[in-house]
Amino acid sequence: MFTITRLEHTPPESIDSQIMQMVIDYVTDISMVGIAPSNPLYPLYQYGVGHEVHQYLQAMNGSRGFAVELIVALEDEDPSVVAGFVLYLPVQDDPQACAVAYMAVKTGQRRKGVARAMLQKMLERYPHAELACFVGKVPYFEALGFQVLAARGPQVLMNTRDQQTDGLLAVLDIAPIYNSVEVRQIHAYLLKQHGKRAMTDAEKQRDRQLDQMTRQARLFVQQRLSE
Repeated sequence: MFTITRLEHTPPESIDSQIMQMVIDYVTDISMVGIAPSNPLYPLYQYGVGHEVHQYLQAMNGSRGFAVELIVALEDEDPSVVAGFVLYLPVQDDPQACAVAYMAVKTGQRRKGVARAMLQKMLERYPHAELACFVGKVPYFEALGFQVLAARGPQVLMNTRDQQTDGLLAVLDIAPIYNSVEVRQIHAYLLKQHGKRAMTDAEKQRDRQLDQMTRQARLFVQQRLSE
């Protein structure tokens, strides 16, 4: 059904564009903010998270000085079609460890073992793997061999082992993305489209949701670790 392929260099445009489309389509699922499509700020996060993933893909050529790897699931019937991807970061000073940055599977290809196959491919090379997910996804990743370690903001930190790696993990600084001219232009457009009150309400709604998810993650982890 699917061919699972690891890429260690910047993917060709045909794969890159499909990954970027998945990021835009599923930004609610893969963003740490969990922004809802109904929130007027949604397009801003589509751009911000999309730009971050784009930078990671570009960094696969070694230009940023740290390692980025990508696993894609290609449909057997049409190998030009990407069914899913896992973007992950090998840990410096620990050849067995990595951290998942972003992962997505197309809606029509879910519940077919695509994510499991991609993660297994990653774990063959990096058995000490870490990821963060929302509380609702914890049982899924537990079934794949990950265990709960701690709360990290609105998400639950999970690992294939009972401790984090001691190695260093290099990540992109995303602050420049959200301080960029492009984001300011998008915000100005949204402000004009929705009005100041609606945008203020959207920010409050986002912050309330983040607070709620952060409390939920913390309580969930406390309960799970005390069992």
